[in-house]
Amino acid sequence: MASTYKDAGVDLDVYAESMSRLPRLMHRTFSPRVMPSDGGFAGLFRLDFPGKLFARNYEEPVLVSGTDGVGTKLKIAQTMNQHETVGIDLVAMCVNDLICTGAEPLFFLDYVAMGRDDPARLERIVQGISDGCVAGDLALLGGETAIMPDMYGTDDYDLAGFAVGVVERKRLVDGHLIAPGDVVLGLQATGLHSNGFSLVRKIIADHGHQWTDVIDELNEDTGSSQTLAEVCLRPTQIYVSAIRSIQSHYRVKQVLHGIAHITGGGIEENLDRILPAGVNAEIDPNAWTPNPIFQWLQKTGEVATSEMRRVFNMGIGMAVVVNEYYAASVAAQVEKAGIQCQPIGRIVEGSSKVVYQDA
Repeated sequence: MASTYKDAGVDLDVYAESMSRLPRLMHRTFSPRVMPSDGGFAGLFRLDFPGKLFARNYEEPVLVSGTDGVGTKLKIAQTMNQHETVGIDLVAMCVNDLICTGAEPLFFLDYVAMGRDDPARLERIVQGISDGCVAGDLALLGGETAIMPDMYGTDDYDLAGFAVGVVERKRLVDGHLIAPGDVVLGLQATGLHSNGFSLVRKIIADHGHQWTDVIDELNEDTGSSQTLAEVCLRPTQIYVSAIRSIQSHYRVKQVLHGIAHITGGGIEENLDRILPAGVNAEIDPNAWTPNPIFQWLQKTGEVATSEMRRVFNMGIGMAVVVNEYYAASVAAQVEKAGIQCQPIGRIVEGSSKVVYQDA
C-alpha cells in the first residue's frame, strides 16, 4: 500500500484550511509601513513612513530584536481548552523586553508547533497573537505553523515569538544614566504573567486543587467569581502604550534612565541587569500589595518569601528608573494609560545590586 503524508499524521488539506484563516488576523495589525507580500516567503516592512506627515527622519537608527515563549502556562490553556489569551502572552513577553531599550515596536513573527492540525484551535491562538500585536502597536508580519506528530502529544502545542523594533541611538535606554537619588517606579502586573508556572502547577497538584475551583480570596481584586484556571490564565500586561506615552510627553529630556521587564527572577534578577557600577536599587516591599494569587500560592505551598520574590513578579510587571524630579509626572502618564504605578524604591550608592529593605 502506498504511503502518504496524511498517513504519517499531516493532512495538507487541513493545513491549507488553517492557513486560509490567518490572513485577516494579520491584516488588522498592519500599518502603512507594511508592504504587500501575501503569498511571499518573507514579510516586507519599511523602516520609515513613505510620506512627510508621519516620517521619523531617523539620524542613526538602531534595530532592536527579541524572542521569547509562553512556557508551561500553555499546559493550563491546553487542559482547559482556553486558547484565546496565550497569544497575548506571547507578544507581551517579547515586546515588553523590546521597549526596555526605549525602542518603538515595529513588527512581530510567530512560530506555532502542534502535534496535530486543528484549524479552529490555531485560529483562536493566532487571534490572541493578533490582539497582542494591536495592543503593542506591532504588525503581525508573518509566521510559521509546524505540524509535528510524535514530536508533540496529539493536543499539545508550543509557541515562540520574535519582535523587532527601532530606536534612535541617542534615545537608547541602557541604564547608564541611573544615579543615586533616582526613583524606581513599579508598574502593576495583571497577575502571574508568564513565569513560574512549573511551581504554580506543582503547588496546585500537590494540594489537590482543580483548575475549575473557585477560590474566593483569588477574586478579591476583581469582585468576580473566576476559576483558578481563569485567574492563572490572565494575560500578561503589555506596557507599550504606557512607555510610549512617557516618551511622547518628554520628547527632548531623557527622563527614562532605565526600564526593566520583571519576568522570571523577579525584581531582584531583572532590575539589577540595568544597574551601572556604584549604585544599588533599594526596594520597599511594603510600597505595593501583590495580587491575591501570589499570597494564596505562598500560603498554600508554604513557599519562602525569598523564593517567591525570585520566581515571580509579585505584582510588579515592569520597573522604570527616573529622576526624582520627574517621578510624579511619569507616574501620572502611566496612570493615564490605565496602569497603576507607584514608587517602590530608590537608587542609592552601592555595588550594582537590588536589595529589599526588609532583607
